[in-house]
This record gives sequence, structure tokens and C-alpha cells, in this order.
Amino acid sequence: MNLMEKDCIIIGGGPAGLAAAIRLREAGVRDIVVIERERQAGGILRQCIHDGFGLTRFQESLSGPEYAWRFLEKAVDLNIPLLTETTALKVCPDKTVIAVSRRHGWLRLRARAVVLAMGCRERTRGAIGLPGTRPAGVLTAGVAQSYINIHNLMIGRDAVILGSGDIGLIMARRLTLEGARVHAVLEIQPHAGGLPRNIRQCLDDYGIPLLLEHTVVDIRGTGRLESILAAKVDANRNPVPGSEREFRCDTLILSVGLIPENELSLTAGIELDPRTGGAIVDEHYQTSVPGIFSAGNVLHVHDLVDFVSLEAETLAESVAVFLKNGCLESCPIALKAGSGVSYVLPHTISGTREVTLSLRVREPLKPCLITVRQAGGTVLSRRFAKALPAEMIHLPLEAEIVNGRTPLEVTAV
Repeated sequence: MNLMEKDCIIIGGGPAGLAAAIRLREAGVRDIVVIERERQAGGILRQCIHDGFGLTRFQESLSGPEYAWRFLEKAVDLNIPLLTETTALKVCPDKTVIAVSRRHGWLRLRARAVVLAMGCRERTRGAIGLPGTRPAGVLTAGVAQSYINIHNLMIGRDAVILGSGDIGLIMARRLTLEGARVHAVLEIQPHAGGLPRNIRQCLDDYGIPLLLEHTVVDIRGTGRLESILAAKVDANRNPVPGSEREFRCDTLILSVGLIPENELSLTAGIELDPRTGGAIVDEHYQTSVPGIFSAGNVLHVHDLVDFVSLEAETLAESVAVFLKNGCLESCPIALKAGSGVSYVLPHTISGTREVTLSLRVREPLKPCLITVRQAGGTVLSRRFAKALPAEMIHLPLEAEIVNGRTPLEVTAV
């Protein structure tokens, strides 16, 4: 394998990778390449035919393909190289990337900077340990969406959806519009996992019940799914005896969470955050390995794609500075998620400029008080009418209020 030298390699041609590539090219970085394993770039957006994308980034409502096309068209205009049908197999700490391509065979590339934008994947039946037989008709929400929207194949006529993630909610509506019956959406948590607007538009508007604190306790069928057994769960998520209810159905769709795709990050020796499943990053979105950066759903799962693109554009600005200077400003001040907060990003900051914190609360709060403390004192306090785990909170933190290098803790009550 011949070694190809680049200024920057971007792994992933979805909304994060494309946004980062465009911003880098606009900043004057010429020698870049985007590696994408699919036949077409654009990521999961290509199969998201519903609208609601772009309200923050473009101030208009777009479908997923329309949103992706905005970036693809710009990438083509800027002559950004896209290596599609190319799979990155390994990222080394020295920023060497080993990949295999259908057209080019084995590839070995080395860059001064690497951007990780691989996105996320769905949790499967095996990941959550669902009991029962293994018939056809049990699919993740994203796979079901691909079958219907990309391949024009109907997946079933009587469905139950386990998990109230946004893709599952959207598929409840999509199946209904295609003539299928969606009996219910089951959610093991006491609160919904998706955005409130999707609860209203995809369930309430179509009379589809959302059963909170319920899960699947048995899957029945041989060749094809015949029914599932649902049950209410207690505070410890254990099924409540006597609460079982059978749903006759031929399709079970799983919308039980997303996992950042960080296998390549591990090959590079990057330190991961067990709370997010993504890399530990500083305010520049630089990982624990200098010169390797991470943004988008591979860093933490977002609720809106607009924030994926905006985050990647911010990352690209830092990469441009890194390529120019060979280093970035150090970020010695740690940020920690305290009481009521699931996680907060970035993990460290410099304290010399304004930074926008991204965080999620652990449970629904109405009203909600977000507080940032340092050395026992409050440096920032912000009230919200409500806060939901499904909705990411963005909190600007001005440099002037940070005192010294002691850690900052973010809490929510």
C-alpha cells in the first residue's frame, strides 16, 4: 500500500463530516478527503423523508434529503474529494488511516489532522436482551425506515413499537400512513424518549397510544412474528406480575437508543466518556490524542441534525487553527456533570473565551434551574420553563465568569 499524505482526513460523509469539510475548505485548507462507506454521502438523512430539518441551520423546514443536498451540493462546488464505498478499518495514534475501497483496494493515508464523524448506530434486540423466539419481523426503527423510504418495501401490517425514540415515533406515523395498524408504542421509562413535537405529530394526531413504564417480556412466532407479550414494569424496571397483555402483530420495531460508532476511536487510543459513549474532548473538540477531533453523533447523540452541523463547523474552525499553528490552546479546566445532569460537553475548557456547553438532564424537570459552580460558588444560573432528557440544552459560558483552574460542576434541579 502506498502512503498518501493529507492535511486532514474526515471519516464519515454524513451531516457532521460534510459540514466540517466545507468549513475547512472555506478556511483555506485545500488538501482534505472525506471517507464514506456508503455508495452515496449524506448519512441517515437520505432515508428521512419527513420535514422539520434545517429550522435552526437554514431557518426553513427541509426534508432529510433536502438538508443533506444543501451540503452535498456545496461540497461538489468546492471540489471536495469524497471517497464513497470506502471503509476506514483503523485509525492509528500517529493519524494514519487504513481503509479499503471497492474502487481503489487497500488504502493507507496519513494526515496532520483527523476528524471523526462516523455517527451512531441503533441498539439491537441482542443489546437489550429481549426474550422469546427469533422470528422474522423484528427490526430496528432505522432499518424499517430504510426498507420503506429507500427500497419501497412494506415491512408489515400490524406493528408494535418498543421504545419512544424519535425514529420510532416517526415510523409509527409512517406505517400508519402506509395503511398499517400500529397498536401501541411501549416505553420502559416513566417519560418519553423522543421530542414532544414528535409525540404530538406522530402519536397523538393518529390516536396511537403511548404506554409508559411498559416493555416486551416475550416474543412469539416461528417463521414470522405472531404476537408479543407486554407488561408494566416497576420502579426497578422489573415486570409486574399479572400486568401482561398480548398484542397480535407481525412486526416489532425497536427504537431503544443510539450508540456512538467509536470502534475506530478505540484503535487510535482515544479516551471515551462512559456517559455519552463518545470521545472525551476539549472546547476545540480535540480528543485525548492531539490532532484527532470528534463531533456530531459519534461524540454524543443529538436531538436535531442542525446542531450536528453547527458543532462540526465549530470543530472545523479549530482544526484550521491546529493545521496553521501545529497546536491549540490548552484546556486545563475540567467540566463535570453534577446532580440532575446526565452529561455535559466539552469535558475541558481553557477559560479564555466564551464556550457553549451542551448538556442533558436526567429526568423531566418543570421548572428547571441549571447551575454552574466553581470552588463552591455559583458562577452561572439559568432558569428554564422545562427541561427534558430528549432535548439537549445549550448554555453559553462567558470567559469572564470563570475563576482560576478549579473544576466546574453543572447541576439541574
